[in-house]
Amino acid sequence: MSSIFTKIINKDIPCYKIAETENFLAFLDINPNAKGHTLCVTKQEVNKLFDLDQSVYLDLMEFSRTVAIAIEKAIDCKRVGMTVIGLEVPHVHVHLIPLNSMEDAQFMKKQKLVEEDFIQIADKIASFL
Repeated sequence: MSSIFTKIINKDIPCYKIAETENFLAFLDINPNAKGHTLCVTKQEVNKLFDLDQSVYLDLMEFSRTVAIAIEKAIDCKRVGMTVIGLEVPHVHVHLIPLNSMEDAQFMKKQKLVEEDFIQIADKIASFL
């Protein structure tokens, strides 16, 4: 069965897209730790990060870096943190989270945003790519 990220990639489920290449997609997390929390996913459905071919792994890191730099320009934050956990969705994805405190990196406190917020944030980040 396809993961929720594959359904997003296939446009079966909408997303707030930030960037897209032939192999990767970046979009806002709909349950964000902070405004601008973005997911970078591989278009190939692979469960574990370290199961990726080395070249795909390195390309994912470069794609994530490019998106993180745009986030840092678009969102008022001290830095952009990166984490890969992979337990909640069995599809490789990188979390890019704007951080102002250590609490922003925890997955216990979530931001409540409305559609207009998501659209504005996605457009602003994408404008820096």
